[in-house]
Amino acid sequence: MQSVAAAIRAALLTPEPRAKCFAARAVARAWRKGALAWRFDVAMPDRPAWPEAPELLPPARMPKRGKFGSERARIALWHSLAHIEFVAIDLALDMAGRFGEPMGEEFVSDFLAVAADEAMHFALLARKLESLGSHYGALPAHAGLWEAAAATRHDVAARLAVVPMVLEARGLDVTPATLERVAAAGDAHGAKILARILDDEIAHVGFGTKHFLRCAETAHEPADSYWQTLVKRHFRGAIKPPFNDSARLAAGLSRQFYAEIAH
Repeated sequence: MQSVAAAIRAALLTPEPRAKCFAARAVARAWRKGALAWRFDVAMPDRPAWPEAPELLPPARMPKRGKFGSERARIALWHSLAHIEFVAIDLALDMAGRFGEPMGEEFVSDFLAVAADEAMHFALLARKLESLGSHYGALPAHAGLWEAAAATRHDVAARLAVVPMVLEARGLDVTPATLERVAAAGDAHGAKILARILDDEIAHVGFGTKHFLRCAETAHEPADSYWQTLVKRHFRGAIKPPFNDSARLAAGLSRQFYAEIAH
């Protein structure tokens, strides 16, 4: 029987986007069915395999989207969202494969479920781009999304603090406004996609918070101050309002975590 680690590694090293989606969902399905052995006999790659396109640029070199109403800006928005979800597949897979052995079966189940969700999100967004006459890879994309994973590859608590509880939580803050703009432009289909993503991301942040609380308990640290210490140490950006406090609280992430270090 194939090991769960080998199956995750194979998905991480699948570069073509559609094939990576299928691979991520297949790993999650095989794990649910008990078709993968609890063995961590291979290491996770330092970086996943990605397609040649999109071109990855530093944040400062990313082109401006322009006004939302233009066709160019709409395509740029959906392309940016698709790229975030594509990288999120690898972030979830790496979380399960890199830290699964010490964290246990529930941890692996949670983050393989996240990987399957992110694959589904990417597929929805890729089809949305195609309906607009474009495709994933047609525009440059942000190169920095994997940096948080690389910076926290030796510390599961730091990875949980930064990826689900900062980066994905930021998605909870900004998605409602994007959804409103999309709906106001008459794009009911796009608004429905974003609503589905927002609901799923609340659950994803919830998984991260749940397992972070376990890490804090194991370390005998107060969860909120432990999180703040790790974020200050490992996250280069700022924790900025406005916050979607209700969605964050639904994920178990109360204001006592982030209000003190918000800028």
